[in-house]
Amino acid sequence: MGKVTRALISVSHKEGVLDFAKELAKLGIEILSTGGTAKMLRDGGVPVKDVSEFTGFPEMLDGRVKTLHPKVHGGLLGIRSNPEHVKQMNQHGIQPIDLVVVNLYPFEQTVAKPGVTFEDAIENIDIGGPTMLRSAAKNHRDVAVVVSPRDYGRVLEEIKTSGEVSAKTKFELCRTVFLHTARYDSAISAWMEKQVPDDEKTRFPNILTLQLEKVQNLRYGENPHQQGAFYREFGVKEPCVAHARQLQGKEMSFNNYLDANSALELAKEYGGTAAVIVKHNNPCGVATGNTLVEAYRKARDCDPVSAFGGVIAFNRLVDAETARELTATFVEVVVAPEFAPDALEELKKKKDVRVLDIGPKISGTPEGMDLKKVVGGLIYQDRDLGTISDVKALLVATKRKPTEDEYAGLAFAWKVCKHVKSNAIVFTTKDRTVGIGAGQMSRLDSVRIAVLKAQSPLKGTVLASDAFFPFRDGLDEAAKAGITAVIQPGGSLKDEEVIKAADEHGIAMIFTKMRHFRH
Repeated sequence: MGKVTRALISVSHKEGVLDFAKELAKLGIEILSTGGTAKMLRDGGVPVKDVSEFTGFPEMLDGRVKTLHPKVHGGLLGIRSNPEHVKQMNQHGIQPIDLVVVNLYPFEQTVAKPGVTFEDAIENIDIGGPTMLRSAAKNHRDVAVVVSPRDYGRVLEEIKTSGEVSAKTKFELCRTVFLHTARYDSAISAWMEKQVPDDEKTRFPNILTLQLEKVQNLRYGENPHQQGAFYREFGVKEPCVAHARQLQGKEMSFNNYLDANSALELAKEYGGTAAVIVKHNNPCGVATGNTLVEAYRKARDCDPVSAFGGVIAFNRLVDAETARELTATFVEVVVAPEFAPDALEELKKKKDVRVLDIGPKISGTPEGMDLKKVVGGLIYQDRDLGTISDVKALLVATKRKPTEDEYAGLAFAWKVCKHVKSNAIVFTTKDRTVGIGAGQMSRLDSVRIAVLKAQSPLKGTVLASDAFFPFRDGLDEAAKAGITAVIQPGGSLKDEEVIKAADEHGIAMIFTKMRHFRH
């Protein structure tokens, strides 16, 4: 009953299909096909019957109608074990089709081309292909359906062995089909949304559809009792951890991915040579320098204890000297745009260190959205891409204006602060972090922790706060540590009290009017 006697092959992506069809033909399986696929198979020596001959109805409307016919879909949807179905198929001369090999018009590749017209995009919306796939997949107990060349081998092996495709494989292929068509429809839907004029667009869709591909299973999730897997978005062009190449080391873990992403996104904030060290998804050291190794040493010296076992990101090619500094201690992950060959040789000394290469271009147009999962739902928002191009243009709230060095320090500190969990307090010089207070329920506590964590004197440093000071106590505490300037959003009901405190301490303070909460 399950023997494969007839196959329908119609593909846009033709890799491997000729060899597959030749093997099917050797087994005596009749092959139906259409258009360009039929020509390619014939030219390759494979006997083919045109679908138009099979149905008795010609292709028409510029090829828009080829397989949309009862003899095709009856042959796919008829249940072989149902006597009434078999009777009706015999009455109408419908022959069963046992194997479908179809992949779809290249819609995503078409719309990705520069200057593609609306008409070209529309013509690359496949109709017959998805319809056949869905029909075959619905009747997967009787029909094997293949959408990917990677499945040709195992399907062929099963047919050679037993003359049929196993029920287990048919079901797996069925699942693949519906994932494939769901992604296809999602890509069309997303493109259609982009065609809506700006003045008619809805900021957020009423139905949110997400399509991602699995990169790997994880050994476990956030904790060993949780399972996990890593997925990535399609079509992302921005340099990112999700599309990095792992050059060496153990498999990436759940926490490795989170920390590497956090480190890289902060490193991307800087135009100058920068090094970022992250631990438990918070930066514990950030610095810029004339050389990469200088930047790394300064970042590490901010908090050497926390840096041990950290995740490191750079925004420049990693050279051998920097690599030697990395192998002199224990690090979990190193992320960078490139690695010099002698640097890679050095890093091999620590074979477990995960080395991620994001490609030579560190900059790219930031895109995409930010998602936060909650039980039973999802929060969807713009990524926090807020930047300040010129700190000197900000409002000076105090009597004293920052000096040139203080402005440089405030610009540096504000970039770090954006990537620290709230409540965030960051003490820096103009090129390195000195103390970081993160993730506290009280801003005053964050100040105290930042002071406690500092490994070098805070006198003469500047301070960044991710949100306003609700009271003057946090500023008073920072003033005791010796800060000279502050950058913060402002906007508190107690702003005047905080400004007065700053003036009393001789501190310069500027307001961004931009908050950077990070939860």
